[in-house]
Amino acid sequence: MSSRQQQLLNKFAIHHKQVLPLRPVASGQLVRVVGLTLEATGCRAPVGSLCSIETMAGELVAEVVGFDDKLLYLMPIEELRGVLPGARVRPLGEQSSLQVGLSLLGRVLDGSGAPLDGLGPLNTDQQAARHGPNINPLSRRAITEPLDVGVRAINSMLTVGKGQRMGLFAGSGVGKSVLLGMMTRGSTADIIVVGLVGERGREVKEFIEEILGEQGRARSVVVAAPADTSPLMRLRACETSTRIAEYFRDLGYDVLLLMDSLTRYAQAQREVALAVGEPPATKGYPPSVFAKLPRLVERAGNGGPGQGSITAFYTVLTEGDDQQDPIADASRAILDGHVVLSRQLADSGHYPAIDVEASISRVAPMVISSEHLEAMRRVKQMYSLYQQNRDLISIGAYAQGSDPRIDNAIRLQPAMNAFLRQGFKDPVSFDDSKVMLTQIAAQCQG
Repeated sequence: MSSRQQQLLNKFAIHHKQVLPLRPVASGQLVRVVGLTLEATGCRAPVGSLCSIETMAGELVAEVVGFDDKLLYLMPIEELRGVLPGARVRPLGEQSSLQVGLSLLGRVLDGSGAPLDGLGPLNTDQQAARHGPNINPLSRRAITEPLDVGVRAINSMLTVGKGQRMGLFAGSGVGKSVLLGMMTRGSTADIIVVGLVGERGREVKEFIEEILGEQGRARSVVVAAPADTSPLMRLRACETSTRIAEYFRDLGYDVLLLMDSLTRYAQAQREVALAVGEPPATKGYPPSVFAKLPRLVERAGNGGPGQGSITAFYTVLTEGDDQQDPIADASRAILDGHVVLSRQLADSGHYPAIDVEASISRVAPMVISSEHLEAMRRVKQMYSLYQQNRDLISIGAYAQGSDPRIDNAIRLQPAMNAFLRQGFKDPVSFDDSKVMLTQIAAQCQG
């Protein structure tokens, strides 16, 4: 035997000792189906892993969402159909990975990360675990730079910093999707990741073709899970969007993550939790919902040294325009600010319908100059002064000359409204927004 052969034999022997013997994976059977929950016995699998279930239509993939003694609770990722009593359940052994890479730009994916746009397979051989590692909060870089989002009202009055997490609070039909589209077109971020979760299928296609457009789509990755998909797929869509954003951040890119919506994520988790028997707590939401929200949001933000940033906007649906909705209330506590869209402004044709009085950016003082901050304060005070006396002015109860400050607010109101309005296809840079804000602030007294 030659020395070369002996080296190969020794290497194989060492490797053979390190390999654990294969254990046969026991298959179980399906014993019960209740709603979206499948119950199986006879097999073992950890929570979060995948199982294959034999059906009349072929193989159905489901995720383990809980267990009770020897009973496994499964939830299908796709639509549940063709399931028979006693069907064979086979654990797949591991969680699926996610395909990542720059070839994702311009593509539309489903909640699991598979292509949804009919443009063929993803041309990448890079894989990433679905759950990225947590970042030590002391390792994160501080938020010190503003991010240009192309929206004048936000750039000037609610300045966003790179790595900030903002909430977009609004009821239905007041322009959330249009505002997200404006940011994709006008933002200076390197890469944009859009998560469309729980929306109508028509709105998904409309957002991609009309609102996002070719220009926005070229540097964007869209992850879509419409309302007719399973709750597990909707949960996965939010996590997939965040994981893709994390991948690009780790490469050093500045990423803008737009998630529409955080409320649908909470509702999907509520469906899963209630299906496996978790008791409801606050207005029908189980405790796990309020535990998962910060876990998702905290994955955004600045990375460590040498990494980029994830600036995130999460839309929050305030049902009936109720700002005290439990999800809205919980979101305000874990986000770095919120932009409130007003139905009254939308009804009057004022777009984007941003209520600057009710909105706030908590990191704005840390990323803008003192002159910008002072101009912002003076314009906001003048705008609020008019709104406080609006009813008196409308009915003619206010006498001109009674208060010079109110007189000035009335005079400047048309200019302030024109400043806060913006066309959908007319992005305004951060510098131009600041110049226009300074010009209006110079006309404000006090």
